[in-house]
Parts: sequence; C-alpha cells; structure tokens
Amino acid sequence: MSLTSSTLLAVFLLGTAIVFAAAVWLWPRLARRGWRQVLGRVGLVVVVQALVLSSVGLAANRSFLIYGSWTELAGREKATAADHADVAGGSAVEVIGRVKPDYPGGGTRRLGGDIQKVMIQGQKSKIATPAYVYLPPEYFQKGNEKRKFPAVIVLTGFPGTAENLLEGLRYPKTAWTLAKEKKSQPMILVMMRPTVAPPRNTQCVDIPDGGPQTETFFGTDLPQAISGAYRVGTSPRNWAVMGDSTGGYCALKVALQHPESYSAGVGLSADYKPDIDSKSGDLFHGNTKEERRSDLLWSLDHLPQGNSSFLVTTSLQGEGNYGPTQEFIKKVKAPARVSSITLGSGGHNFNTWNREIPPSLVWLSGRLTAQ
Repeated sequence: MSLTSSTLLAVFLLGTAIVFAAAVWLWPRLARRGWRQVLGRVGLVVVVQALVLSSVGLAANRSFLIYGSWTELAGREKATAADHADVAGGSAVEVIGRVKPDYPGGGTRRLGGDIQKVMIQGQKSKIATPAYVYLPPEYFQKGNEKRKFPAVIVLTGFPGTAENLLEGLRYPKTAWTLAKEKKSQPMILVMMRPTVAPPRNTQCVDIPDGGPQTETFFGTDLPQAISGAYRVGTSPRNWAVMGDSTGGYCALKVALQHPESYSAGVGLSADYKPDIDSKSGDLFHGNTKEERRSDLLWSLDHLPQGNSSFLVTTSLQGEGNYGPTQEFIKKVKAPARVSSITLGSGGHNFNTWNREIPPSLVWLSGRLTAQ
C-alpha cells in the first residue's frame, strides 16, 4: 500500500481501535503484581501510543502530502540524470501517465481538459524530473488545433510532492473554474516540486563542483522542453512561474534572474534567500558571488531589473515573511513592476494559499499572452 493511500490509513485506524479495546479488556488482568503483568501494561501502552501517533502522522501526510512515497519518507529517493547529447533531436517531455480531473467534464478532454504525468529532460542541466501538465479544455476543442496558450510553471514547497498541487492546492480545478467563469484566460500549468535532486533541497541554485544545475533547469531547460512538446510560445510574455514557500522563493528567483524566459513571477509566502540547513547541504561551495546573487533583496539592489512583473503575498499575522516582503516591494524598480496580496491573518499553510491562488491566477492571466 502506498504511503498516501486511504486503505493504509484505514488499516492503522482500525488497528488502533482494536488494540485500544484489547487494552481496556485486558487491563484488569494486568493490574496484578508481577513482572509479566508490568511488561504487559507497558507493552499495551507503547503499542496504543505508537498506533495513535502513526495514524495521526498518516492522516496529516495524506492531507498535506509532505511525503509522496515510502522511499521519500526514508530519504532514499534519488534524482535521475538524463545523459543525451541532443535532447532537441528527440522528445524532452515523455508522457508516463494521466490523472482524471476531479471536476465536471473531467472524463472528456474538450470539457475538462487533461492532466498528464510527464518526465521532463533538461538539455543543458542534464536533469530528468517528473511533473504534471494541465491542458485546459480549449486546448482540445475544435477550431483551436493551432492555437497557442500561455504557460505557468507551478512549484510546491519543500518537502512536498507535485501531488500537493493537484489535490491539496487544487490548481487544475481552480484554473478550470476561473476560465469557465471568464475571469481568466485558459492557461497550461506545469506542476512540480522545486527540488530536482530529492531528498536534497536545491532551492533553484546551480550547485558547483558537479552538483545539480537546478537554476539552469528551471530558467532555461524547462520552458524549452515544454514549448517543444505543447502549443506554447517561446516569448517571455508567454511564460510565468509561481509557487509557495520554497517554491515561491524559486519562482521569484527564476523570474527575476531569467527575464529572457519569464515575464512574471508569483511568490506565495515566499522566502527571499536560500535556507541553508542539513536538507540543502552546501549550495555555494565558497562562491560568495552566487551566494549574494541568491539573496533576492541583494539582487534587486545590485543587479539590473528586467521588464518583469512580480506578485508577492504575506499576512499581517501568522506569517514570518511580512518584513522581507515589504522590503522586496520597495526594492523593485522600473522597468520591473510589483503587486502584492496582504491578508489580515493567515499561516504558512494550504488554507492560506488556497485563498491566494485564485486571485494570483487571475493576476497572471492579465499579464500573459498566448502568442
């Protein structure tokens, strides 16, 4: 059974109930003196507590999709390096599965669109990583065979899985609903996590000395691969990137430092510089120039700003990034532009981001073109 399956959670809940009932039934017999009875009582308490904690952990993981598999939970998931001399000569995007949309018309592509699970191979970075691609219904409708669509790269936080974006944050359903209500133009969504070398938190940095070239993948390879596989233009006005938490930092970093690829970036509860810890490892290997460049507030002060649009979100209460977000807003200068969403209260969680995603997609829709 998979780590996120409802069957596994049901088994643990049932097991917890059975062991708890057994503990209540057997406790009078174990109340006597003697080492066997003492061990019995200790054993029952330990087993019941272990099952309760496991059930709570499984339920929380299923709700927030922090870990997508047993391998990832154990920290043994590895990245796959793609070794191909000429990706352009073949396909840089391979469809490996499909997910049925969970909204009306989801079984028919011209009504509900399509959600494809793909493997994306980077030409320059030599990175291969999975993602989900949402294609809107208009992509399949008669008369649109040659129509191009704007595309948005959507990144989850760390740790996390791309499934977060389908289930917990409901990006496809939200994009479908907004387009149906004529609040947003139909857009292609490429949904993935910001790390391309799990379990390491690479934070969209090109790591020296043979490390993962994450910035190159997101800044250069990804738009090229998707444009070669789907009807998306290659102009920066056709492309945006957004994300939450670490994914929000990556979105702002990539949009800020790659205006040749993206015209807009959205950071939901974003960080503004890399978080260096045991999950990230040494990202810079003593390269102080790249370390400064990865601090977005430093970059806004010291590097040229392109013709880019940014949207940042925060909360007056419940978020730790309010101060840095105000600094980011003040430092954005023409020709770049910045907008913001500030909630009265909202934590660093899915509930907050689900409030911010619809207006963020509407905001992006007004800044992207299909051609």
